[in-house]
Amino acid sequence: MIKIIEKDGKINEYDENSKYAIDTLRHTCSHILAQAVKRLYNGVMLGTGPSVENGFYYDIDFFNTVISDADLSKIEKEMTKIVKEKLQIERFTLDRNKAIELFKEKNEKYKIELIEDLPETEKIYFAKQGEFVDLCSGAHLLNTEIAGTGFKLMNVAGAYWRANEKNKMLTRIYGTAFFSKDDLDNYINMIEEAKKRDHRKLGKELGLFLLNDAGPGFPFFLPNGMILRNSLTDYWIKYHLLKGYKQINTPVILSRSLWETSGHWDHYKDNMFTLKIDDIDYAVKPMNCPGAIIVYQNDLHSYKDLPLRFAELGLVHRNEKSGELHGLMRVRNFTQDDAHTFLTKEQIEDEVLNIIELYDHMYKLFDFDYTVELSTMPIDHMGSLEDWEKAELGLKNALDKKNIKYILNEGDGAFYGPKIDFHLKDCLGRTWQCGTIQLDFQLPQKFNLEYIDGNGNKQMPIMIHRACFGSIERFIGILIEHFSGAFPLWISPTQVVIIPVSEKTNEYANKIYNELLNNNIRVRIDDRTEKMGYKIREAQMEKIPYMIIVGQKEMADNTISVRERFHEENKILNLSDFINELNNEIKNKIIKNIKK
Repeated sequence: MIKIIEKDGKINEYDENSKYAIDTLRHTCSHILAQAVKRLYNGVMLGTGPSVENGFYYDIDFFNTVISDADLSKIEKEMTKIVKEKLQIERFTLDRNKAIELFKEKNEKYKIELIEDLPETEKIYFAKQGEFVDLCSGAHLLNTEIAGTGFKLMNVAGAYWRANEKNKMLTRIYGTAFFSKDDLDNYINMIEEAKKRDHRKLGKELGLFLLNDAGPGFPFFLPNGMILRNSLTDYWIKYHLLKGYKQINTPVILSRSLWETSGHWDHYKDNMFTLKIDDIDYAVKPMNCPGAIIVYQNDLHSYKDLPLRFAELGLVHRNEKSGELHGLMRVRNFTQDDAHTFLTKEQIEDEVLNIIELYDHMYKLFDFDYTVELSTMPIDHMGSLEDWEKAELGLKNALDKKNIKYILNEGDGAFYGPKIDFHLKDCLGRTWQCGTIQLDFQLPQKFNLEYIDGNGNKQMPIMIHRACFGSIERFIGILIEHFSGAFPLWISPTQVVIIPVSEKTNEYANKIYNELLNNNIRVRIDDRTEKMGYKIREAQMEKIPYMIIVGQKEMADNTISVRERFHEENKILNLSDFINELNNEIKNKIIKNIKK
């Protein structure tokens, strides 16, 4: 257990493995970092230094001094000295004027600006360790010694003060921290492994996609990438049809009046691409839901039609800032594997159960574990308390019936309804928020949606927004890194490569090629005049699941020599038996022959 001093000075104990304790450690380390910098560099001014996912940072104005990654070891050594000094951390408050006076004495203009932006009645909290005092409303460890040796500075970047590009660019120093050196070492190893698996690097090497300055944030999918993408979406379509969804496709460009009704024009316009057609305002859709609503409105519906499930692989566009773009993970156009279900309040629980089962099936296809979060009614919610209570109960009951453990995020739901979020855990232990189930009372009301109940009366349906992968592009990026490009057979762009030993076996190789092709196996022949070892290594670099080595012995015996991508030994098989094995692996979506 770890003792933590809260912002009000009270001391409480927490499990050191809890997120709160680790966040507190990292926040304390950000203060140790700032203190070390103040000791080493005269005249610097401090911005802010929060804990963030996987670590912490501090934004600092070094003025004319240029700080690079090469300077981090010197700062780390000073941080280690501060840890060994065992400085007690004290919490206190000051009134507004005294707080401003304190930072005037210390020549900290950024701190003064933060204080002046606070409401005049708000308490101003501080943390003090030795000679170092910082504006701070977060929790801390009791002293610097508890930070131990499990911290490391990672890199230097630039960041505009208060994320405003009109402000000065400050130096941001990133770090991470854990309660044990072993946990830190494991994290550093994971970071190094993640660099090898970077989807941007592997995407280029494997010919999956490209990014080009002609369209920043608009990825180009290459032939291999399209095979992977189509394998995913073809299965997605088949499985959704099996589960009672009706596939639709809605326009990419829709009128301003539609987006005004939905609320996007007023609340999301800065993130939308807009244009004029015949002097009328239109927008490129950032979301698919209004299109699904128009499809619903196309017919009259009774309670017998519900739940009515529409599935759409819908291309959406969002005007993300250029500095936030990142490979396939953050783009300006992407395909949502969207679905919108219209249902009665009484159907919520059963429908959520169906969606959870669908998600569980889809995630297990790729060997993902996942955690679940339930977010409930926020303060700025819309709709009646009765509706919210019924919706939240439906979500909770569904999770309980499936015996799914979940984190409860009180007050963190969307303004239009509560939601369940699914966080996938990849083979490196990283988590990715993908699936979501969101209940919505507001859009059905805004668009006057109706159905006829059993008594012939008009009622308003509930709407569920849900996406399993979240975004096809982002999910492909996750898959690339999860499998390090060595995809399961059923989605591998090339499933088999045939390598003839010499020209004498080319005819036999072509016979094998045609037989595999006739059995819908994605296959190619590498008949280049290169050495056998070179061609095998290249196939392994391309992460092709199976190689067939064709020599004179195999030709004479009417057999094939099969090597799996990460194995050294070959197996001698009949071609028909090998095809049966391939078809079984593909049909059952088996994960084997994977080097994670």
